Amino acid sequence: MKRSLMAPTAGAAVLLLALTAACSSSSTSSPASGGTTTGTSTAGGSTSGKTYKMTFIQGVAGDGFYVTMGCGIKAQAAKHGNVTVNIQGPTQFDATLQNPIIESVTAAHPDAILIAPNDVSASRPPIAAAMSAGIKVVLVDTTLSDPSGAVSQISSDNVAGGGYAFRAIQQLVPGGGEVLVVNVKPGISTTDQRQQGFEAAAKADPKFKYVGTQYDQDSASVAAQVTLAALQKNPGIVGIFAANLFSAEGAATGVRQAGKSGKVKIVGFDAEPDEVTALKQGTVQALIAQHPYDIGTNAVQQALNALTGKPTTAKIGTKFTIITQANESSPQSQAAIYKTAC
Repeated sequence: MKRSLMAPTAGAAVLLLALTAACSSSSTSSPASGGTTTGTSTAGGSTSGKTYKMTFIQGVAGDGFYVTMGCGIKAQAAKHGNVTVNIQGPTQFDATLQNPIIESVTAAHPDAILIAPNDVSASRPPIAAAMSAGIKVVLVDTTLSDPSGAVSQISSDNVAGGGYAFRAIQQLVPGGGEVLVVNVKPGISTTDQRQQGFEAAAKADPKFKYVGTQYDQDSASVAAQVTLAALQKNPGIVGIFAANLFSAEGAATGVRQAGKSGKVKIVGFDAEPDEVTALKQGTVQALIAQHPYDIGTNAVQQALNALTGKPTTAKIGTKFTIITQANESSPQSQAAIYKTAC
């Protein structure tokens, strides 16, 4: 990821800047995360004598997206003053690693669990057990095939995000050609939806041919391998949509190894610091940044509403900021970049 690719065309910058203007930005300070981290908020202006305990179970510990979400959770908890927050997460995005954490947290019986499920089906049983135990559950980022019983589902509109990614490639490669998706694995609601949105948009434009999706199991090295293989099989590929951080890192490596730097455009999802560095270097041409901080603040508020008998909102969608080389230094783009500490 040390090499430079071609910068976006003027047309790309114009469209992507317009998309950025249409999307609100979020605050993005975030805590450092290990396999398990704990945060407690005690300041604020609570008028209630009761203290509520909440646990945030990340999709994966240490990921800037979830770290930033944790900052939003802690900030909102501190604002209320009567909420303590514990943060935990698996070392990999894997339901077999996350489910024991859910079970352990349920045994501790907090008032609410804010969770990004690792699998739409496999995560359901332990989450359902938590709800059966009387714990309020808010689903953040990812969701379940059966989300019944959850207080609220809060996430980006990932189908729309996939569509934005294709629109970026349209502007980067106006002449059209073959396009590829590099994704994590089936069964993750958010990345499934991003793929869906991109695929639908690509199939609607006759100048482009969607050649399918390659899965990398959330590994940058595997993403590099599958990208290189796909470029060898389909030499007409002109654009790649990488559905998450590791997919983007690996896709960039695969493009370089294929000797196609500057010829194949990459649009990545999320705005981790490493991705922004790749954008500045020209390795990646555009980033679709989510607003995890806002997801976190909404999650705490919905959990508190449920705990105090106030109305809750079944689904809440948050927006995107599109970051390019042309607008990377703008206040909106800078605010959307994920951080590693609050």
